[in-house]
Amino acid sequence: MKLQILGCYAATPRTLTNPTSQLLEIQNHVFLIDCGEGTQVQLRKQKIKFSRINHIFISHLHGDHFFGLPGLISTFRLLGREKELHVYGPKGIQEAITLLLKLGDSWTNYPLVFHELTSTKPQIILEDEKVIVLTIPLRHRVYTNGFLFKEKPAQRKLNVAAVAKYKIDKAFFQNIKNGKNITLEDGRVIDNQLLSFDPAQPKTYAYCSDTAFEPAIVAQIKNVDVLYHESTFLDIDSELSVKTQHATAKEAAAIAKAATVGMLILGHYSTRYKSIESFREEALEVFDKVVLADDGKIFEF
Repeated sequence: MKLQILGCYAATPRTLTNPTSQLLEIQNHVFLIDCGEGTQVQLRKQKIKFSRINHIFISHLHGDHFFGLPGLISTFRLLGREKELHVYGPKGIQEAITLLLKLGDSWTNYPLVFHELTSTKPQIILEDEKVIVLTIPLRHRVYTNGFLFKEKPAQRKLNVAAVAKYKIDKAFFQNIKNGKNITLEDGRVIDNQLLSFDPAQPKTYAYCSDTAFEPAIVAQIKNVDVLYHESTFLDIDSELSVKTQHATAKEAAAIAKAATVGMLILGHYSTRYKSIESFREEALEVFDKVVLADDGKIFEF
């Protein structure tokens, strides 16, 4: 699982920082999560092939989270895209995007599929044989979701030396990977544990931006490997977090601690602060596994 931060600052873009967008690589999928202004440029800088992006998840319809999407959709068209592009986001996102395409007479030459979200309860929005993606209902000034990405358990790994020892035909290899015991020609039953190794533990990633302090999400993100949680303000400006329905670094850490997550990544910093290190210092007072997102930063788990 690999996470690339394209942008992680709040409000308006600056010459050295970008609004929210990130790329998650998980089980051969490349998921774009939010798409603030400048996302295309950041994708270019990090040498991401646009053709690998088939699913885009938009948390809410504030500009710093989706104003880069119309341009990216148009660029896909200019690059001659043919594959379907799936966009998951709040109700209204289809109207917003298609109006721009209509006014510019620039309809896509590839299937553009919108999945509009309205539920205030967690729901599965994407599932295949390798991953499952669910919404995490958040509390913000407009309808907002986070997203929970979960790997499905992988097949067991073949113990090559063991199958050779028992002279097991390769026709049975898939059954072994599926966890089944094998009966030999002489009637002996060989336990699967002797013929295979446990697969790697499935990884989970929870993305929560933007949101006020919302303890209700703890049950859904319990024990996730990695949590990205917005931390727009420091505790000294907590009255602003209440007013704008954002979170402080301490509040993000409190969520991480309550959910016993493996790691907390902070982001969505207000640009009023001189250094983002203050966010980490504040969060460490509550939770001990804290790292900072920053534009261009890459995390591998």
